[in-house]
Amino acid sequence: MINEQFVYSYEIRNSLMERSRANLGEASIRKFAIDSLFVDIYMKKYNPTSPSRRQMEIVHWKEALTAHEPHKPLTSGFRRGSGRNSYGRITTRHKGGGVKRLWREIDFRYDKVGIPASVESIEYDPNRTSFIALLAYRDGEKRYVLAPQGIKVGGVVLTAENASVEIGNRLPLKNIPIGTIVYNIELEPGRGAQMARSAGSGAIVIAQEGGYTNIQLPSKEVRMVHSGNWASIGALSNPEHSLMTIGKAGRARHMGIRPTVRGTAMNPVDHPHGGGEGRTLTGRRRGPATPWGKPARGVKTRNRRKKSNVFIVSRRRK
Repeated sequence: MINEQFVYSYEIRNSLMERSRANLGEASIRKFAIDSLFVDIYMKKYNPTSPSRRQMEIVHWKEALTAHEPHKPLTSGFRRGSGRNSYGRITTRHKGGGVKRLWREIDFRYDKVGIPASVESIEYDPNRTSFIALLAYRDGEKRYVLAPQGIKVGGVVLTAENASVEIGNRLPLKNIPIGTIVYNIELEPGRGAQMARSAGSGAIVIAQEGGYTNIQLPSKEVRMVHSGNWASIGALSNPEHSLMTIGKAGRARHMGIRPTVRGTAMNPVDHPHGGGEGRTLTGRRRGPATPWGKPARGVKTRNRRKKSNVFIVSRRRK
């Protein structure tokens, strides 16, 4: 059955990637595909023509992507996030600048129920880590969705209550067998996908009881989700995204990431770690702190009164 084979291959792939992290410098190109369920994607390492090129390593997307220009009716311009709120004040540091992007309108609601769609192309989206797929529905409409691993151009996907358990199909959690990998999980009926949306991620359905489905998230946290909510079958594409090395500061600036200054390099007025003669320790008995004096490590920050706490069966591993 494809369900058991997919779970087995997904676990093997993840274990191989974990073991490969320590050996990324030995080969220039690596192949992580396990079997025909996954698209063959390579990690590309450049020749050391400069100090930055020596470290740089990227995902070689040519084998996976089938289109280089987006579908124009589904694109629009947008203002890049610079870490400012509506008052213009910085609320998230280290963000700003970057190359101008086109916004791709992604369908997270999947409200075209019962209408089959064929995959026209697999494309790159600069606004997210996974690849996206252009679907052409039988009624003529086209939409972008997140592309799972193993989806091919020409394949057919379906959103329906009685859809088969195959990669890319979407159906209610109550109809998904235990042990299946899912992504694009709804938290509230009709609100659209909210969980398991980043590159390579997938949650595992581990139990069905009392109108709720127990799902193990990528963080190993187990959470109860209403069985009437919908989810897509499979794990998301581009799992090698976490293995990339940016390589140089200039490329980070192109991505909209600004420099990060260490607290120990600042003055006492700017950071709790600042000041001192030469290189000094943090100078705090209570451990490291944020620029605003809050504990920085080993402190729980989740609100104990948060309403969704009742749906968490077991917290993530530390």
